[in-house]
Amino acid sequence: MGFLHIPQLGQVHYHEYGTGSKPLLAFHGYGMTGRQFHVLEQSVLPEYHVYGFDHFFHGGSALKDWSEQQIIRGMPKALVRSYVEEWFKLHGRQRFSVLGYSIGANLALILVEEYADLIDEVILMAPDGLFVYKGFHILTHKTLGRYLFRTVTKSKWIAPSLLKTLKRVGFIDDSLYKIAWSEMDTEQKRLDVYYTLNLIRLLKPDTQKVAQLINQHNIKCRLIFGRHDNLFPKKEAQPFINTLTNPEVHEVDLGHWLVTADLDKYLVKFKV
Repeated sequence: MGFLHIPQLGQVHYHEYGTGSKPLLAFHGYGMTGRQFHVLEQSVLPEYHVYGFDHFFHGGSALKDWSEQQIIRGMPKALVRSYVEEWFKLHGRQRFSVLGYSIGANLALILVEEYADLIDEVILMAPDGLFVYKGFHILTHKTLGRYLFRTVTKSKWIAPSLLKTLKRVGFIDDSLYKIAWSEMDTEQKRLDVYYTLNLIRLLKPDTQKVAQLINQHNIKCRLIFGRHDNLFPKKEAQPFINTLTNPEVHEVDLGHWLVTADLDKYLVKFKV
């Protein structure tokens, strides 16, 4: 494990694991840490040495001297480049690959925009960032949605009632309800959700540019979706997939909770 000290952000903690020699910069999903991908021990870890970064408000990463107002305004997209520049200072400038699951895919895709000439492979799992997910967009960009998000966060009783109502009317399914409830059942968890989604609200990749760069530099691109994922399903990402020259696309019999031992067993069958 180690730390990146980014002057304009703070301390970014990362985990190192994997028996392979090729560096893989990995970005996890909400509520996890950079250790999330350790379960891919047969399919990914034999090939890669993983540097799994903790998101802010997760694990050992910590913003330095950021006010609540700054957090809510969001982290400038340009600062994502600092992750790699600081990593280069520790490990040398070299070629690398990127992996992103769920909200972590946004950072992986932004790095493709910045370092396409140095990237060998892009692995995206149930990725955010390939299309606009209306739920997050409303909560973090629309005036009424932002007000409601803050109100729900500060209340002890609104969140449980709202989640139950959304499930009852079919806006979210049982699996998403369970995930959301597990991350909203205490005041601190609600604050972490609120701060995390607002901090990353500006970290949206230019998907047209990303696709162009992947094709131009012949970057290997693996996209993995859960067949029962109602949050970031394959059908919504299909327009992006259609612009890629030679993507490797998988749809597995799982939901959004995708990074599991079952996924590892599935992926190992496709190892060359």
